[in-house]
Amino acid sequence: MNTWRNASLAVTAAALLTLTTACGQEQGTASPSGQAAGNAAPAQQPAEGGYGSDGGGYGSGADAAAPKAAGQLGVQESKKLGKVLTDSEGFTLYRFDKDTAKPPKSNCDGDCAKAWPVVPAGDVTAAAGTDEALLGEVVRTDGSKQLTVDGWPMYRYAKDTSPGQTAGQGVGGTWFAAAPDGKKAAANADSAAVAEPADAAGLSVRKDPELGDIVVDKRGMTVYRFTQDSAWPMKTACTGDCLKKWPVVAPVAKNSVEGVTKKGFVTFDRPDGIKQQTIDCWPLYTFAGDEKPGDVNGQGVGGTWFAVSPDSKLVKTAK
Repeated sequence: MNTWRNASLAVTAAALLTLTTACGQEQGTASPSGQAAGNAAPAQQPAEGGYGSDGGGYGSGADAAAPKAAGQLGVQESKKLGKVLTDSEGFTLYRFDKDTAKPPKSNCDGDCAKAWPVVPAGDVTAAAGTDEALLGEVVRTDGSKQLTVDGWPMYRYAKDTSPGQTAGQGVGGTWFAAAPDGKKAAANADSAAVAEPADAAGLSVRKDPELGDIVVDKRGMTVYRFTQDSAWPMKTACTGDCLKKWPVVAPVAKNSVEGVTKKGFVTFDRPDGIKQQTIDCWPLYTFAGDEKPGDVNGQGVGGTWFAVSPDSKLVKTAK
């Protein structure tokens, strides 16, 4: 009798362990089996290291050893930050308050430089209408040369996975998007109100007049799920060019979540290296076609993309 009971308990425990591991709740993160759902090729967009060769984020290995040059700099107009300096592919450039401009000096090395890849000094052209004399370089501790603007060393941010993103703005109260003249892009960037902590990203609930209660990110942008994804086991079918239209929701601190379930609230380590937030183990996205808070232009796209309810369910109410 005891032998049967022990065997039964062992089977139950194994089943629970398998279920937990599939979502990754035990460790707070979930690692995929190494394959994306469907036939789409994984995008080369790991979250750490050098700049990805496809312009869609940051890679590791060989890419990490050779950061991508900025090329022709550009200026992007941001509703929140004003004029923001970008590289040739539209990725935001940042400056670090712990650096110095006079004389130029970088204080971001080691793990810091993995999260904030440096912008090399070579192959850089000033943005149209800006002062080329502001461009310079600083020699880093490893002997490499880093681009400076008015003396300030320039960086990208590993969590900016698409052109135009400014996820690094205010991180730690020390990182800010750069303006074309090297100053902080936001007119009031020195105020505490603009400086956001590293875990400022959050999820909350908005009542849409047609869809009811739906999940939104820290900017108030609608959050979506993809029906071709899987939660058990956790897999993604949105890779490569798909991510340009449907950027992932970056990991969110649990203490910054309001009104949204924390069941299966784990970080998904995608096959392409990007870290993605999930609820109830379902990967979350936003839609590039939503231009402002309140937009739900991604609702029902292709019959596979839908807004998400606070309990992680698909919201399929017709618009």
